[in-house]
Amino acid sequence: MRFPFFSRLHVAAFAVVAVFFTAQTPAYALLDFIFGKKDKIAPTADERAIQEQAAQGILAEGLAAQQGGKTGRAKSSYERVVKQYPFTKAAGEAAYQRAIIIRHTENDLEEAFNSFQEFIDNHRQSPRFAEAIERQYEIAEEAKGGKKQRSLLLLPMKMNPSDILAFYEKIISNAPYGKFAALSQFSIAEIQQDLREKDKAVQAYQKVVDNYPGTSQASESQFRIASISNVAAQRSEDASNLTATRDALKTYMAANPGGERKQEAEQILRQVNTAEANQSLTIAKFYRTQGKTVAAAMYLNEAIKFGSPDVSTEAREILAELAAKDPEGVSQSRRGQPDQDFTKLASKDLKSRPDYVGPMAPELARLTEKPRMRSGNDSFMPIPLTEPALPLQPGGAAPAPGSLLPSLPQMEKPAVLPVPTTPVPAPAAPAAKPPVPPAPKPAS
Repeated sequence: MRFPFFSRLHVAAFAVVAVFFTAQTPAYALLDFIFGKKDKIAPTADERAIQEQAAQGILAEGLAAQQGGKTGRAKSSYERVVKQYPFTKAAGEAAYQRAIIIRHTENDLEEAFNSFQEFIDNHRQSPRFAEAIERQYEIAEEAKGGKKQRSLLLLPMKMNPSDILAFYEKIISNAPYGKFAALSQFSIAEIQQDLREKDKAVQAYQKVVDNYPGTSQASESQFRIASISNVAAQRSEDASNLTATRDALKTYMAANPGGERKQEAEQILRQVNTAEANQSLTIAKFYRTQGKTVAAAMYLNEAIKFGSPDVSTEAREILAELAAKDPEGVSQSRRGQPDQDFTKLASKDLKSRPDYVGPMAPELARLTEKPRMRSGNDSFMPIPLTEPALPLQPGGAAPAPGSLLPSLPQMEKPAVLPVPTTPVPAPAAPAAKPPVPPAPKPAS
């Protein structure tokens, strides 16, 4: 009989293994040997106590070997604990120490990262969990910087950016609310920015702002978004980049009024204003040459709105010329806009506008003032105790010169009512009340 896929040596080897397992082990052990997999069954409490004691003994041997510089023997002891006693506390410590050895003895950053990841996946309840996350972040940072620290030397390392991004993404997945999550997301954005992938970098920085507000990385990310959009706006004529830059800067300045980047943000914002004003002025000049006054006036007003000093001066002059030639067209360009005229400074009475919120008129301001206490010697005269004689005016006489009293018209004297001759009877006196008899005396 011939076997098309196996040689005679293979057949003989399988036969020996089959006889050995069938004679000394149960049937499932043969399957485990062939397929290399066996489900782990959690031990009982009594079994776990026995396993813990045995595992601690092997772990102690490994720690002693590691302190003695015998990293190979220590690594073998740790792997033995992890394999034979995976449900013990000693297994978690052994897995962590094994990753430490790989980290300091191997030149492969990816292998070191994965060794800590294996510990995290299988021993999340270990007290070493936070330390393992920190070790992973250190490895990712070394890979990002292109150098690996070994002893006292810095050895150049080359890794694919996609693998480094995977490191940071795994750290975020392991502890999405840990202190290294925001740092990892910020590093992802920096890598995308170094790769000149503008859209991906902005999205990555925006994730820092959205997912980790209140952190220093969030404020810096907001500034980076504005910087990236500003650079893109300088390289192209896309107005959307200027708008994105302005929005990001305003958000940063509102959230960080005293931030370290405040002066830089204000400087970039001035650059954005100048760029947008120049764009509007250029478009306005084009429409002016085409004889389209309405469109030209609209863009001139927009150029003045951005507040660039040089551009605003030129735009005002052009707008004044258009207003002199075609006042109806300039007026039509402002329909639906606030009542304002940019051809002259302060040409309108601002106090008459409904949206005016400046200081009140002097008359109203005096009404709101609090009474002031007099101090010192002044010319205030006290109120006289006796009322002075009022000026009298005889009937029909003209008022004296300088008098404020108007002249009275001639009026007839009022008729005097006649006094009655018959005396009016006095009202009758009220009737006297009858006397009240005294109360009878009690009998003795």
